[in-house]
Amino acid sequence: MAVEMGIWRADGDKLSRLVPTPIGLESQLENYIESDPTMLGTTLLVIGRQVPTAHGGFIDLMALDETAAVHVIELKRDKTPRDVTAQALDYGSWVSGLSRAEIHAIFEAYKPDIALEEAFAQRFNETLPDEVNATQVFTIVAASVDAATERIVRFLNEDYGVPINVVFFRHFNDNGASYLARTWLVEPEGAASPKTASVRTKTRESWNGTDWYVSFGDSPESRHWSDGMAYGFVSGGGGEWFSRTLKNLPLGARVFACIPKVGYVGVGTVIGEAQRFDKTTVTVDGSETRLADLPLSGYYRHADDQDDAMAEWAVPVAWARTVPREQGFWKTGMFANQNTAAKLRQQFTIEQVTAAFGLDD
Repeated sequence: MAVEMGIWRADGDKLSRLVPTPIGLESQLENYIESDPTMLGTTLLVIGRQVPTAHGGFIDLMALDETAAVHVIELKRDKTPRDVTAQALDYGSWVSGLSRAEIHAIFEAYKPDIALEEAFAQRFNETLPDEVNATQVFTIVAASVDAATERIVRFLNEDYGVPINVVFFRHFNDNGASYLARTWLVEPEGAASPKTASVRTKTRESWNGTDWYVSFGDSPESRHWSDGMAYGFVSGGGGEWFSRTLKNLPLGARVFACIPKVGYVGVGTVIGEAQRFDKTTVTVDGSETRLADLPLSGYYRHADDQDDAMAEWAVPVAWARTVPREQGFWKTGMFANQNTAAKLRQQFTIEQVTAAFGLDD
């Protein structure tokens, strides 16, 4: 069934239908969508325009959604039903083979003045996921399509679960004012969702096997970063969820310590295994000393902490560089995690902290 949109002007009890004016609309839609991709009904970050493929074609627009799935947005223009659908799927098959690094390169060519991680965080208020381009979504943008295109898209979407859809825009003029109306061929609520892809190394930022993120939960009522900085340790506890990941830190690991909502405050190397805080020792003035015997500013006891699961645990660290809490370094798009310790895969964070702390010198 052909999709038709109508707009009526209400003048009292009288309705006057506005006549759509499609002339020139499709030539403008690419600009409109690039400037405000929410026109397509969801928040998107445009990462490329007229992106050249390896097969000689050019993708009108590429974008990421909040899950880092890639959206291939293709305008119908004057293509035939077979061409527009085949082209969207052809481009999608090429995009599906792009690595995370290649997605970064596409965005860098499009927006050379900002990192993808920063732009993603600004748009979605979230850190760029580890998995980028694990799934793809195909959208055909048109002022109208014929019955053959509708039939092909519905067949792929509704019968085979291919995440392809058509969004229609119609242009109306009314006494000098211009309006755009939008509708979908397949309602988004019932549209096929991208199938979860198996984890592929190329779409996930690789881990160098050395670098770890550590969250140092500095607060007036508990641990103080000034202690960790002075005596060389990171710690976490008050429940197994907080100490469990800390115990994963291996000897020789490089840790990037971050105070949540403040920024990165230290980079160093793990020199001892995780132990209960009251049993952990560090070297002070050439002597092995228990942390619990030092003049600490923070408080490292928890209710019921005679149980190891509730106790504070600590890991000794030889710091390469530290800064006070007040000088914590943070840049939009950098990695943060709710776990006390996590593998730090994000090269953007490693590079930014390394430069800010002068570790290349």
